[in-house]
This record gives sequence, C-alpha cells and structure tokens, in this order.
Amino acid sequence: MQKLPVALTSGTIPVVSYARASADLRRDEHSVEDQHRINHETARRNGWVVVAEFTDNDKSAAKMDVVRDDFELLLKVLKAGRLSDGTTVSGLVVVADDRLVRRPGDYERVVDAFTHRDGRVYADKRQIKDLYSEDVESMGLFGAVISKMEVRKMQRRMRTSHQSRAQRGVPSGGPRPFGWKDDRRTLDPAEADLVRKAARDFIGGRSVYSIVMEWQRLGVKTSLGNDWISRSLKVVLTNPRLCGWREIGGELVRGPDGNPVEGVWETIISPEEWQTIRDMFDGRKGHFVRRNGELGPAHSPDYRDARYLLVGILRCGKTGPDGVLCNTKLRVTGQTDVRQHAYACPSKSEGGCGGVSRRGDLVDEFISEALLASLEDKEMARRQGVRPQEWAGAKELNDAQERLKALSVQWNSGGMSNDLFFQLAGDLEKTIARLRGESKKHTATVERDAARQVIDVEDFRRRWYLPEEEGGMPLSTKRAYLREAFRAVIVYPGIKGSKVFNPDLLDPIWSEG
Repeated sequence: MQKLPVALTSGTIPVVSYARASADLRRDEHSVEDQHRINHETARRNGWVVVAEFTDNDKSAAKMDVVRDDFELLLKVLKAGRLSDGTTVSGLVVVADDRLVRRPGDYERVVDAFTHRDGRVYADKRQIKDLYSEDVESMGLFGAVISKMEVRKMQRRMRTSHQSRAQRGVPSGGPRPFGWKDDRRTLDPAEADLVRKAARDFIGGRSVYSIVMEWQRLGVKTSLGNDWISRSLKVVLTNPRLCGWREIGGELVRGPDGNPVEGVWETIISPEEWQTIRDMFDGRKGHFVRRNGELGPAHSPDYRDARYLLVGILRCGKTGPDGVLCNTKLRVTGQTDVRQHAYACPSKSEGGCGGVSRRGDLVDEFISEALLASLEDKEMARRQGVRPQEWAGAKELNDAQERLKALSVQWNSGGMSNDLFFQLAGDLEKTIARLRGESKKHTATVERDAARQVIDVEDFRRRWYLPEEEGGMPLSTKRAYLREAFRAVIVYPGIKGSKVFNPDLLDPIWSEG
C-alpha cells in the first residue's frame, strides 16, 4: 500500500485505488501503474480523491495458493473505514472487476467488507456501481463465476498448447532463457560458457552460492537484467533444457517410445551431466547431507558457505570425567595478537567444554595434505583401470522386487487374502523405495566422480593452495572434497603450556569407501 499526500477538503470523498497484474514479464510494473493512472482519472471525473494505492503486481487472483498481500490489507481498510494513520476511506476504484476478484469467494469477501459501513462509493473505469443493491451483488457474483470458468478454459488451452509444443520439441514462451539468444534455439557463446562451467563446477563440489558470488563480482546479469541469486541459478542448473529436454509439471516430456523428446535448440551440457546435477539437488532438498548418505537437519534460514576450511568437520577429543569424549564441533576464534585463525571448543555455557584449541592454519595444511594424498592414490588407481565399487544393495533390491512380484501373482490367483497381501506388500514397497533411493545416490556419486576426472594431480594440488582470485579452487569445492573424505577429524588436547604443533593429536575419521 502507498499512502498519498492528499489534502482533504470539506465534502471531498476519499477513496482508494486498487491495481493488479497477473504477470509482469518486463518487471517494470507498467500495467499496475497504468491502472492506477486510470483510477485517478475515474475518481476525479466523479468528484472523488484517491488517498492511497493498493497494488498486487505479478500475482494471480484465480489461484487459491497465491496470497495477495495488498488485497488482504484492502479488505481490512474497507472494513475499518480508515487507513492505519486514521485517514477516512469512503470508497474504492478499480479499472475492472476482474482486476479485483477472479473467484466467487473473494467477491463475497469484498462485498462484506465494503458494505460493513453505509454510504460508500465504488466505480470501475466505465461506471459507478451500487454494491449495496442485491441485484448488483448477484450480478457481480455471477460475473466472478463466469470469470473463473474463463480462467479454467484458458488454463486448459495453455496446457494443451504447451504439451503440443513440447511433443514437437518446440521452445516454450516466456523470458529468454539464459544461455541462448532471442530465438531460444541458438546458444549465446558467452552465457553458455558460464552455464557450462557452473554446471561442471557444481558437479565438482562447488556450491551454488559460491558460483553466484563469482558471477556477481564479474557483473553477470540474468536475461531480465537482474542480479543472480542462488535460487535463480538453481533453476537454471536443474532445467532439462540444458541437455535438450523439456519438463512439464515436474515430469520429462516423453515420446511414444518412452524416451525424452529432444528439443530443436542447441544444448549446453550432456544428459548425463544434467541427471547428475538433478540427483545431487534431489539428495539435498534443503538439508545437510551426512557422509552415510542420510539427510541431516534442515539448513537454517541464514545458512551460507563457511569462511574456514574445516568448520563443521573438526570435533573436540577431550575426555570428560565420565570417560566420554566431548565430541562438540570446534569453532573459529579470532585473536587480536595473532594473524592466523584458531579452532577451539566452545565454552561450557555454549555447549562445549572449552578444553581444546589448535592453530588453524597448521590443522588446515595437515588435513589438506592427507586428503590430497588420498586423491592422488585414487587417481592412480583410476589410471590403472580399477573399476568403481558396485552398489552393495543391488541383490537385496532385486530379491525384494521378485518377492513383491510373487506376492502379486499369488494374490491375483486368489491364493492370498486382501489383508495379508496389503500388509506384506506394504512392507516390501517401503523396502524397495528405500533401496531405490540408495541406488540413486550411489549412481549419482559414481557419475559425479567420473565427471570430475582429476587427471592433472599436480594442477589439482596447485589450485588447492592458490588464492581463488588467482585461479585457485573455491573454498566450497575444497570443503565438498573434505566432507566426502572424512566423517570427522577428532582434535585431542595437547600438553598444557606447549606451543609445538603435534599432528599425532589429530585423528581423521575416514568415510567408508
């Protein structure tokens, strides 16, 4: 809502203006601004004055799950008969009824709020209407019903059109997709290179946030000219258009042969790379992912990349009076008299024991060297043709599927009661769903490792220690490798008073496999 600086005189009728646009593709609010201009002209023509403007831009009035904030505020203002500062409101002006409501329920809410007090005025750009008249109220309700029917017809026609174009592999409408030119078929070389690198960096372990920060530093804008945010880049990376496919309603568009329909536009990455990206995102779903593949707690609203290499990986190894390790995650503490950071266990008041502190740069270097040595061994094994380990649950999944099939045959032949079948089948279906999820994660891991293909070990080591602004590896990528390699690193207390760094007091707990 925007309160207008209007000086009311005696006898002037104060009204409010409401404007709404379902879609603002150009992001310039031209439609709602035009509506308010027309509403002001309508008010002047009738001897009224607009004291406030209510605007819902880029919001549908036909969808139940869309909340129109200013519409809800408008209803409260109409019912109260005044704005929050006490300014009187005696009427409402809109361009047309369908800008205000599209659903019968909303029309009834407007009439209820409007007629809560007597003597109010209402007008669209064509005429004044008496909302206190039963005939007008009925006609408005009927109009909302007709409007809703028209919306549904348009939605059906649009769905049919989208499906037809998708089956023919024709590009869809809407804003120009980032990475392609205006014809939506030909690649924009500069943008396509950025997307391709971002996709492969993400597969390599780099975070979306880190890529977005780099794009913002480079001044890269979206196809609409906006700054990139993590959510918008995630939409790009998970869009099957990257590999030439199309998705409608969360499902890939497939041809009669069951294979995804290939579009007529040029592609940026391969289907295998896109599927790996999608699997990686599906495995996260807004949660931290533990090293055993299980989902951890949900990301906090202010979650961002860590600023230090081993945050969340180091744990306190001090033994308490009961003989149990503290096991609290170490935090980074800044000290004014030293240049390097330090990892330390939080105090007892913060949930730790405060009994362990270690110089951060030396710990970072030691654990980094342990990881790099491991990666070098794996690269050597890859060069020697050692195949990746097969998923251990394949036989269990196949056995569960065979048992379910046998149960179905027995039930269909009448040899098993409904109660027994659905009880046994339900348990098997849960097992199959769990195993399929594990299989999907294993496949994504193998594909990710294959996509990385660290060929030049020396270059990998060089980029690990090189600053990011000089071409070094982003911190989020390095942390991704560390989280995959280690379940944790236990840091045991040192000798009191000793300042000598002892790597034997670090106990890396390697992930299995």
